[in-house]
Amino acid sequence: MNHESEEWEEGFRSLFESKVTAYKNGERKVGVMFTKEEEDFLQSIGATTQEIFDFVEDWCEDGEPDPETVLAITRIRRDFFLNDQQGRYSKYVRITDLFPPREASLAGLEWFPRIIEKARAKLYGELPSDLMYGCGADRRFLKKVNVGPDDFLQVIREAGDDVDYIVKFVTDRSKT
Repeated sequence: MNHESEEWEEGFRSLFESKVTAYKNGERKVGVMFTKEEEDFLQSIGATTQEIFDFVEDWCEDGEPDPETVLAITRIRRDFFLNDQQGRYSKYVRITDLFPPREASLAGLEWFPRIIEKARAKLYGELPSDLMYGCGADRRFLKKVNVGPDDFLQVIREAGDDVDYIVKFVTDRSKT
């Protein structure tokens, strides 16, 4: 791991920990929780205050995803943002109503089409603020198929548009 990677990761861990403390102390507004400097830092790694707030809230309320999983998800997004997108945000935010419905199935698995699209939107930085990659329903699906949210996001990245690759990975993992 290079120095730059260690530096941003340490900054991220520190920021996440401070937001957990703020949340536990009663701060529940994303627009107030983050300073301009923190918002700029998150923007520089392809993250948003809303998504980090959502992870903090779920960690405090549900005990998951844990901070290291959040870091791993953020690491994948950051790498994609800096390398594949050359540090440029997508001009597009997806519309919530256009995601596959919750009950949609793929390979006999309900929620599968929806989480694929949520993960793609997360990877590209196109997730609307009212959707979270790694929400409770995503975590239930991923536990059922024996895949971590960071592993799933990496598979989405590797697969590109190859849905068969994603299906094979998930169905193979769900058998273990």
